[in-house]
Amino acid sequence: MDTGLQGKRVLVTGASGGIGHACARAFMAEGCEVVAHYHQGRERAETLGAALVLGADLRVEDEVERLFALAGELDVCAAVAGVWPSDDTPVWELSLERWEETLRANLTATFLTARAFLRGLAVQRTGGSLVMVGSTAGLFGEAGHADYAAAKSAILYGLLLSLKNEVARIAPAARVNAVAPGWTESPMTRGSLDDETLARVTRTMALKKVAQPEDVARIVVALASNEISGHVTGQVVTVAGGMEGRVIET
Repeated sequence: MDTGLQGKRVLVTGASGGIGHACARAFMAEGCEVVAHYHQGRERAETLGAALVLGADLRVEDEVERLFALAGELDVCAAVAGVWPSDDTPVWELSLERWEETLRANLTATFLTARAFLRGLAVQRTGGSLVMVGSTAGLFGEAGHADYAAAKSAILYGLLLSLKNEVARIAPAARVNAVAPGWTESPMTRGSLDDETLARVTRTMALKKVAQPEDVARIVVALASNEISGHVTGQVVTVAGGMEGRVIET
């Protein structure tokens, strides 16, 4: 099926990471002009051969504004960038510093990205598509990572459901959706997916495997496409092998 994305200009944040890199490749395969964003992985982002490769710290307002000014007029934004703290830390041991940093790297960065993209749509007053990437941690919680779960939950519920209504005021045909990946093999998680962890995290999954970045990227592209998802907005698509929750360990 033709996605209708040929020639569209697309910003992918976090394009140096596993899911972001796969998203950028998937959009390029559809004939899009991709602007690939990175924070600390410039060399990996440059391997994409994207139309433009730009660095920015998405936690910093001025850097986000500069990124969008350089990116130019956009049709699609895939807000993929995020950080998962690898240390399991229960709330009673969680420092305020880590809490605030995790929310800033995930929720605040996504808010600043979404705001800048929507400001562009307000000028263009045409259709556009924003796809935000959350996590199953935001749907089911994640013991030892309450900070990450809280940030992703805010993206998938409060932020998404507000934006899909607000964007209609400035661009009636514009859409906002989100993807909630489960465990996905990527540079961020690869060191955590030993055999014991894999057996534990797949216990509530119908498909006894973790996702590949391409599994998530295909859904991001489908949601960005007006041909495939033109009447879909405010929705969360879970890419987690049929996960029904998490195993509670005592």
